[in-house]
Amino acid sequence: MMTSGWITPLLVFVAVIALMIFSISKLKIHPFLSILGCALLLALLMGIPLRSIADVIGKGFSTIFANIGLVIILGTLIGLVLERSGAALTLAESVLRVLGKSHPQLAIMLIGWIVSIPVFCDSGFVIVNPIRKWMSRKSGVSSVTMTVALAAGLYVAHVFIPPTPGPVAAAGLVGLGDNLMLVILVGAALSIFPLAAAYVFANKVGRKVHSTDEVEDVDLSEVVGDSNKRPSTLLSVLPIILPIVFMGIGSLVSVLKLQGTVADTFFFLGKPVIALAVGVIFSLPLLKYITEGKNDKSSSNLYKITENALRTSGTIVFITAAGAVLGQVIYDAGFVELIKANAKVFSTLGILFPFIIAAILKTAQGSSTVAMTTTAGMMGMFSSSDSLMAALGMTSPLSAALVVMAIGAGAMTVSHANDSYFWVVTRLGGLSVKDGYKTQTRATLIMGITSAIVLFAASMILV
Repeated sequence: MMTSGWITPLLVFVAVIALMIFSISKLKIHPFLSILGCALLLALLMGIPLRSIADVIGKGFSTIFANIGLVIILGTLIGLVLERSGAALTLAESVLRVLGKSHPQLAIMLIGWIVSIPVFCDSGFVIVNPIRKWMSRKSGVSSVTMTVALAAGLYVAHVFIPPTPGPVAAAGLVGLGDNLMLVILVGAALSIFPLAAAYVFANKVGRKVHSTDEVEDVDLSEVVGDSNKRPSTLLSVLPIILPIVFMGIGSLVSVLKLQGTVADTFFFLGKPVIALAVGVIFSLPLLKYITEGKNDKSSSNLYKITENALRTSGTIVFITAAGAVLGQVIYDAGFVELIKANAKVFSTLGILFPFIIAAILKTAQGSSTVAMTTTAGMMGMFSSSDSLMAALGMTSPLSAALVVMAIGAGAMTVSHANDSYFWVVTRLGGLSVKDGYKTQTRATLIMGITSAIVLFAASMILV
């Protein structure tokens, strides 16, 4: 049982979090202001000295810019270049050539999963939707089945695999900012289970729900344009694969404690911010395929895309920083001690604790990224003895990676009417709102719960 002395602080914490959710979801206050304001309110209510509050806020805020801010910006920049240049479509077609004819549902799901690693799931669905329509028409597979499969593939990568900003931010907040390769590997392995569940559900629901989506019988080239005007598969994949390769080699150098000039070079290249900078460099040849204007030059395209990337990633960075402030306040207010004092109660939840928090935030306010960054900010660093991570026994890099996955699983549970992705999927998939709840909302619930069950079992074995 909980010690009675902590009942009032716990109620205060619950009330402040409820207020934060209400202000974002109902009052439509920007998440940055809502999270930051509620962090300040919690600091005041919990009696943190007035002279210390500003320092607490500054400490939490600056952590993000020191550790993970550049990674989020660079990852967003790569994603926008791939999207605008048509490279994302090239990658989609490459998968289609391998799997499309015999396994259209699997093909469209894997296309979504690959495209969403660098590109936001909303944009990814818009990009790949023409291919989904064509494949549905040619294969005779239900349009609803193909819609659910594509949406699932996009969503899983969106919450599990860097350099998508959500998992990047969550990894940085729990102390894995320099070990993104571990997060990528764990995310890729975990993806198998929710994707399998979604695949079964997509085939089942496609027989019961019907779409108003009507597709003309046209060639793929007519749907997605002239592939000769888009970059090659090699050019398209390099900005994604090279950072992953360098981070992998860098992690190997670190684990094996290799020394020397070559080892130091690969260790340098394996740092996430450097690896993603390499990805940006190798994305530059793609700029010539961007034709927003007849007289546009690569330098002009780079300037415009960088502006857009800073605008997009800036919002994420600042929301992430606000989440870090909330996490710092939670620590300074003594909530870590609450967890430690009642370890038996909270240890029964284990990896499900961050999943539940993220799922509540996701369902209430709609944004997966906000749910991930806020929850990760609460959890704190796995290497710190004064964090919720430590209080829950998550003190190793592997356990921290599992926590990131748990947060991601919660952050897709569930997608409904307050989520922009819900409207992208339903509108482009030709679904009514009612059918959207039967398909997209149920699919995300199934994927989230499947992921949570797998993670709970993995944590029992590995942690």
